Amino acid sequence: MVSRRSSSSRRGVILIDAIVGSVLLAIALSVVLGLAARALRSQAQGDRLTEVAMLLDEQLNLILMRGPDNYRRRFETRGTCEEPFEAYRFELEFSGGTGGDPYEVTATVLWDTPTGERSASIQTSMAPRLGDEPDPIRTPIEPVSRY
Repeated sequence: MVSRRSSSSRRGVILIDAIVGSVLLAIALSVVLGLAARALRSQAQGDRLTEVAMLLDEQLNLILMRGPDNYRRRFETRGTCEEPFEAYRFELEFSGGTGGDPYEVTATVLWDTPTGERSASIQTSMAPRLGDEPDPIRTPIEPVSRY
């Protein structure tokens, strides 16, 4: 009888160990999956912000190339970005620029998310273009060395 009792109590202990192990494994897996989901969301947000920064830089470079005074007269200051970035919209605001003072240029990129509209802006100063040449060559006399 002694061997029968120890055999059934051993089976009960093994069953409890298996249940406890399964519960601990389930908790560990849910934590790992939660961390993986958070990492994927952060990666997607980082990719989106990289695209937004590139679009802002592109808008400011176009304004710099054309000159802030000419740009707002010849081009749209609000609209949808070109393919493949049609999910983004841009807005450009100009102020100043009188009497040779620099223009204050604000470029904003907007996009929709499931939680609402998001936006990123950058503001900078740009000097007005001098002279009549519409698109002067803007290469430096000496090459720029960057370390």
